[in-house]
Amino acid sequence: DPERDARLPKAQGLKPADLRQAVIHVRQKLDTSERRTCRTVGMARATQQYKLRKADDDEALRLALIRLAKQYGRYGYRKIAKLLWIEGWHINHKKVERLWREEGLQLPQRHKKRRRLYHKDSPVIRLRPHAPNHIWSVDLVHDRLNSGRPYKMLTVLDEYTREALCVHVRTKRGSADVLEALYPLLLKHGKPEYIRSDNGPEFVATSLQDWLVKVGITPLHIYPGSPWENGYNERFNGTLRREVLDAEWFTTTKQAQIVIDLWLKQYNHTRPHQALQMRPPVPQTLLEKPTISGPGTGG
Repeated sequence: DPERDARLPKAQGLKPADLRQAVIHVRQKLDTSERRTCRTVGMARATQQYKLRKADDDEALRLALIRLAKQYGRYGYRKIAKLLWIEGWHINHKKVERLWREEGLQLPQRHKKRRRLYHKDSPVIRLRPHAPNHIWSVDLVHDRLNSGRPYKMLTVLDEYTREALCVHVRTKRGSADVLEALYPLLLKHGKPEYIRSDNGPEFVATSLQDWLVKVGITPLHIYPGSPWENGYNERFNGTLRREVLDAEWFTTTKQAQIVIDLWLKQYNHTRPHQALQMRPPVPQTLLEKPTISGPGTGG
C-alpha cells in the first residue's frame, strides 16, 4: 500500500553504500520490488542502480605508480605524483594517494616537530645564501662496509640551489683529503664566497683554513653541538642515509662511490625537492629562486 509505505520511517544519516545494502537485504527477506523498497527506504532508484565506473587509464596509472615506487623505494606519494606528472600523467596528488593506499604501499610517517634549543650568542641568525656559489656547506657521514671496516663520506652542498656537488668516499679522512675533494669542485663550479662546516678536526685544521683564506674563501663554523645550524647539509645527509646507505651493502669503498655517484645524479636531476616547489635542484633552480623556509629546512 503506497500510503502505508509513506508512513514508514525513512533511513536518516546513512551513506548511499549503506542504503544500497539495506535495499538488497530488504528485497531478499521480503521479496519486494526495487521500486517499492527504494521508496520506503527513501533512496532514489538511480542511486541504487549506479555503477562505479573506473577510468580507462586507471590500470595503466597503477602500473606506472608501482613501477616508480619500486624504482624509488624511499619516496612518498607526493614525490611519485610529481614524477608521474613529469611523465605526462595530468593528475593531482589526491588520486595518487588513493591509489597508493589501495595498493598497500608505504606512506611517509608524520613526525612531531621538535623545539630547537639555541645557545646564547650563537650564530643561529646565520648568513643566508643569496645566489649560486654564495655558500657551500660541508659535512662528514660515517658508515661501515660489509666487512665491518669504517669509512667516511665528505658531502658538499650548494645551499642556494640545494645541488649536491659531491659525495667523496674514503676509508680515512683528514684535512688533506678535504682539500683533495674541494679542489676539483672549485675548478668545475668556481669558488664560493663562504664554506660552512662544523668544528671537526678535518675542517678546523690550520692547513685547510690557511688555504681557504689564500684562495679568497671565508670559512664559517657552526656553534659546537648545534648541527641544526648546518641544516641544509644535515638534511641531505639524512636523505643519503635513508635512500642509499640503509638500503645497500658495500664490500669496497670503490663500489660505494659508484653507487652513490649514480644516486647523486638522480638526486640532482630527477628527485623532486620539497623546498624547491617539488623541482630537482639542477637546472631549474638556476632560473627562479623559490621561497626558502626557516633555518635547516630541506627536501
